[in-house]
Amino acid sequence: MQASEQTGGIFDVTCAPLINLWGFGFTKFDSITPQLVDSIRHFVGFRKVHLQGNRVMKDDPRILLNFSVLGGGTICNIIACLFDRKGISNYMIDIGGEMIAKGKNPQGWNWCIGIVRPKDDSTGTNSELEQIVQLSERLGLATSGNYRNFYLKDGRKYAHAINPITGYPVQKDILSATIIAHQCMLADAYATAFMTLGSRKARQL
Repeated sequence: MQASEQTGGIFDVTCAPLINLWGFGFTKFDSITPQLVDSIRHFVGFRKVHLQGNRVMKDDPRILLNFSVLGGGTICNIIACLFDRKGISNYMIDIGGEMIAKGKNPQGWNWCIGIVRPKDDSTGTNSELEQIVQLSERLGLATSGNYRNFYLKDGRKYAHAINPITGYPVQKDILSATIIAHQCMLADAYATAFMTLGSRKARQL
């Protein structure tokens, strides 16, 4: 909810129907019309979901939740908490590119993480490093990008970054966003949102 509030609803776990609509989920529509997008948007919006104790309440039973973008970061957090309880002070956890690092590596140095330079293609061949960052104080790192998860249709590129407010995929001036935060799950959420917000609005947050 924190990420949803701070991004003005751009990060929204209720956007599952839109993800499916545009072919990035478990279903795909052959014909997408503005009327269809508008009809689905009625079931999207994080304020239509509420927590009551240990229960999740939905304003409409047709609302679908998608936590897939938080999966890697959430698992990293859980494993890190387990390591902390076991008294393990030096570790790096990597779940599908989402990471948490604490302490030192086996050589006694801070953990060094390479950030891949984003290229506008889906193959991922000939990857180069854009930057190397150091993590040590139990920090989480997550990256989201439009340069691999996309498809072309009728000469137009459709990337997986979808604006839950408009209902349409967006192609901003960011190919990739890497976020460092104390919780890897939050880094996941903000990296996803920044792809939709674009660089100017992302920097304002």
